[in-house]
Amino acid sequence: MGRLLPAQTLLVKWPDGQATPTDYWISNLPATTLAADLVRWAKIRWRIEHDYRELKHGLGLDHFEGRTWRGWHHHVTLATTAQAFLTLRRLDPKVRTPA
Repeated sequence: MGRLLPAQTLLVKWPDGQATPTDYWISNLPATTLAADLVRWAKIRWRIEHDYRELKHGLGLDHFEGRTWRGWHHHVTLATTAQAFLTLRRLDPKVRTPA
């Protein structure tokens, strides 16, 4: 007797003018999941990578040279708090951008 595999969805990005697809994602979410949600979740990876790069290079997450767990915890807390502040400033529609 064969074993049934769980259903999966293949999401393919094939931009106009391209000869072949440029990206693929496989999802094991329920078949009732909306395609728009699958696309949003597949592309969130880029946002996460951007935020990590910002934390690491712009806010000094990788500059910690201490030796204690408590020191590391304080350093990470300050870096992520700074990133949260900058993100809120960037998303605030009332903030004026320099001309």
